Amino acid sequence: MQRNFETSFVTQCAPVLAGLKVANLFRWVEPDASAMHAMAERWAAELEPKGVTVSIIKECPVTHAYLVYVYRAKSLEESLQQPDVQQYLLREGYPQGGLQECLDHLSRCLCCEAEFPHEIGVFLGYPLEDVVGFVANKGKNYTFCGYWKCYGDPAAAQKTFERFRKCTEVYLRCFQSGTPITRLAVAV
Repeated sequence: MQRNFETSFVTQCAPVLAGLKVANLFRWVEPDASAMHAMAERWAAELEPKGVTVSIIKECPVTHAYLVYVYRAKSLEESLQQPDVQQYLLREGYPQGGLQECLDHLSRCLCCEAEFPHEIGVFLGYPLEDVVGFVANKGKNYTFCGYWKCYGDPAAAQKTFERFRKCTEVYLRCFQSGTPITRLAVAV
């Protein structure tokens, strides 16, 4: 079965659409760059009234692959303004400016760095403990693995992941039954 953009969008971003998660990221291949940008702009305009932002955070002209970043700006900004997260991002070289400055920096890191910027986890709503734990342990010694590798309370992580799984299952069923993405997106 060939997946279209909208199906991938719902599959990867249902918890964001439902307001359970601040952000998600997914890869999409589209040979026509102008069509891809138009599609991202269209979804950004349609979902903006619900508080959901859609942007292309990285693109590769060789492979025609795009990283589509879907997030709730208000929730993400609140998350990034937590003192421990701010200190972590400052240590990683991020500016003290607002959300857009941080996202621009992340985009540059994704495009230019030889090493993957694991701090992206805080931009996806992962607990800082898990982001720091992943880097310190080089992806090993985790307490639980689901949507990401956890280094804290495994029972809490399992509960969170189960909520995300159920949400995605319900949202996909609704979407496949004809509910448009704009109706799946909850205003938070």
